[in-house]
Amino acid sequence: MSSNKIKLALASLLGSVLLVFLDQYTKFFAVNSLKGTDGNGQDIVISEGILRLHYLENRGAAFSIMVDRQLFFIILTIVVCLGILVYYFKIPLERKYVPLILCLNFLFSGAIGNLIDRISNGFVVDFIYFELIDFPVFNVADIYVTCSVFLLFILVVFKYKDEDLEPLMIFRTKEKDSSDQQ
Repeated sequence: MSSNKIKLALASLLGSVLLVFLDQYTKFFAVNSLKGTDGNGQDIVISEGILRLHYLENRGAAFSIMVDRQLFFIILTIVVCLGILVYYFKIPLERKYVPLILCLNFLFSGAIGNLIDRISNGFVVDFIYFELIDFPVFNVADIYVTCSVFLLFILVVFKYKDEDLEPLMIFRTKEKDSSDQQ
């Protein structure tokens, strides 16, 4: 591995550590300020009828689906994180791939942030509630995951050409592999 790749990996690791710290710090705030030490905390209204901070223990996934399947989510998150790492190290060191690297860092950090909750609490701490549209309560790690997946979609569909993504392919068809050898 080149020294530039090692520097990028270390910078990405530091970025992910900072993102996970921010997520965990906000959840710590939510537990201590919104839940309260006695379990009877109160919401913090940011903008009446629009945005409030509301403590919620999410024992499922997005929108509280698949409640109490923590082992499944832990295993799935580990597999996804390993997949992200595999793709991360396949990305060429070129400027055009910086947005892709950033998206993978945010996706990885969000997954790890919620994984920490699942392992340590048995649930994910959610606390951001958009009243205006009655959107399900979520957290900072969820923002990382949602935004990075959306941006990955935009990048893959609109920015990168097929040949840009070719170095990232793990599985190739035999037809493609044989044409590469000619």
